[in-house]
Amino acid sequence: MNLLIASSHSSHTYSVMPELPEVETSRRGIEPHILNKTISDVIIRQHQLRWPIPKSLPNKILTLKLKRVTRRGKYLLLGFVDNNTVIIHLGMSGSLKICTPSTPAGKHDHVDFIFNHKIVLRLTDPRKFGCVLWTNQTIEQHKLLSKLGPEPLTDDFNANYLYAQSRKRNCSVKAFIMNSHIVVGVGNIYASESLFLSGINPVRKAGSLSILRCEKLVAAIKQILIAAIEHGGTTLRDFTRENGQPGYFAQQLHVYGRAHEACPNCGKAIKQISQLNRSTFYCTACQK
Repeated sequence: MNLLIASSHSSHTYSVMPELPEVETSRRGIEPHILNKTISDVIIRQHQLRWPIPKSLPNKILTLKLKRVTRRGKYLLLGFVDNNTVIIHLGMSGSLKICTPSTPAGKHDHVDFIFNHKIVLRLTDPRKFGCVLWTNQTIEQHKLLSKLGPEPLTDDFNANYLYAQSRKRNCSVKAFIMNSHIVVGVGNIYASESLFLSGINPVRKAGSLSILRCEKLVAAIKQILIAAIEHGGTTLRDFTRENGQPGYFAQQLHVYGRAHEACPNCGKAIKQISQLNRSTFYCTACQK
């Protein structure tokens, strides 16, 4: 079964908070503009995001060259020399754009990283649920990252791993795969879609998964995320667009947001329930 991708003009498109594919799209979008550039200034207009931005941040990275732009889960990592790392999380509404120092800052433009006096990486976050932090410890040991599960698109995330982790788990399989300690980056929409593609009922207990079902689920998660990231790549030009909107891709989805519509497989009405205070969509006939 193929994942259907649609443009923003589709009748079934949804605006989502930044998840792993959106964050990876952001990483790929900003990297060519700032990699191997040197920090010439940092402007902080709003210190209070999810956690306070360290007041010492500008002094910590001023004159340092950016050596790496990486991602761990939904965290973007700007790696400078001597283990200095800026940790960025986009929260529920954050975005990044590339602009120039002369570009006027908007109401929700909270942080500017200025490179070589001419390139600005600007963080916009209307709801202020994101974060900008600094560390010089080994990044894998940072408290926000040290307990994260494997990246879903690596070989470490496989059927044997998922099966072993699921043993004696009484939570629902949807809650299980959305647990960042098990695997990172499977947000609400991607969880519903992955469970549909693998034919697994989202309410069944994780501990009841067979190794065969784990194989199907791992394959579905990888398929969903790869397709989303690949489609997101078509929006990279938007990181230098004048209005600064990253243009995160929209997807035409099989089940998410389609309550009472016909299942694309069997035609039965798609059911909507609530799990973890989030909406879940699935087909009661196709998902066992």
